[in-house]
Amino acid sequence: MAYDNICKYLAENYPADLVKWLHDIEVTEISVLKTELNTEPIHADSLTLLQTANQILQWEFQTLPASKPSLPLRMLKYWVRLKEKYNCPVEQVVIFLKSTRSEKVYTNQLVDTNTSHCYRVIRMWEQDPEQFLANPA
Repeated sequence: MAYDNICKYLAENYPADLVKWLHDIEVTEISVLKTELNTEPIHADSLTLLQTANQILQWEFQTLPASKPSLPLRMLKYWVRLKEKYNCPVEQVVIFLKSTRSEKVYTNQLVDTNTSHCYRVIRMWEQDPEQFLANPA
C-alpha cells in the first residue's frame, strides 16, 4: 500500500515525467484529472442467467441505431459491469427491430486504441418470419 501511495503521489505531482517515461511523449500542457471514476446507473433491456452453464445472456432491443453513448460503447459498459458483478461468461446480442439503411446496424464491435469488444447483432428484417409465426410465444 505504501508503494502504491508513493507512486500516486509521483503521478499527481510529476505527471510530465511519467508521461515521458511511460509513453515517450514530451508534453508542455498537462492536467491531472480526478481519480474517482463515477459510475452512473445503467439499465440493460434484458438479462437472463443460464444457471447450468453459469452464463449471462444480455439482449438489447433497438429501434434506432443512433445512441448516446454509442451502442458499441454501451455494450462494453454493460459487459464490464456484468463481469464485475457476476464473474461469469456474458453473451450479448443487439436486436435491431426496424429496418434502416444506416451502416451502424452492421457494427458488432467496439475497437479503440487498446480495446476491442464484440457482440452479436440481429437485424429482424433479415430473419425468416416463419420461425416466429410457428411459435405461439
